[in-house]
Amino acid sequence: CCVCGKPGAATVCCHPRCERQFHLPCALRGLCLTQYFGSHRAFCSRHRPRQALRRDPEPQTHCLLCLEPVGQRKSFRTMGCPTCQHAWFHRSCVQGHALRAGSTAFQCMLCRDKELFQAEMLRMGIHIPVRPPAWETLEAFEGLMARHGQCDATNCLCPAGREQAEEEGPWQLLLCSSCAAEGTHRSCSSLRDSTQSWECRGC
Repeated sequence: CCVCGKPGAATVCCHPRCERQFHLPCALRGLCLTQYFGSHRAFCSRHRPRQALRRDPEPQTHCLLCLEPVGQRKSFRTMGCPTCQHAWFHRSCVQGHALRAGSTAFQCMLCRDKELFQAEMLRMGIHIPVRPPAWETLEAFEGLMARHGQCDATNCLCPAGREQAEEEGPWQLLLCSSCAAEGTHRSCSSLRDSTQSWECRGC
């Protein structure tokens, strides 16, 4: 391995006549680059693609994701948007953002360009999973979609406990008609059988 010097390196630089090899886990530390699209090419630190940006970051430029300084020149660890050329970020920060945003929401955080930005990030070794953003998955909203299912009366009288809910009768569970975030058994709040709605104290 051209990075750690140990045997077993299986990733070879795809540049013609380059015989440098490295372990995939050593790539980032050795400034090597692996592309996660097409034929999944790999490059050593000498032959990896560089960004063709017209300018370096201005002094006191901060990463748009972590808000820490990015340095005063573009490098392997400092990347910029190819469209607006004003958005700068750390490689590790934009990789984390790509994993969370997925292909449908990953775009420049400043100019909102998506097509050229994604193409450049893929070329520069950023892995962009083909999926919706993590914050829109069903699991992210599972807790919000769950129906409240217990009696919140100060003294719950139900012998089977607060989570007991029957279709009708004294242990029928009514949810607050305004917020649906609290509930009560009919008997626990002295509600008649004819009562169809109930509001919690907060509402």
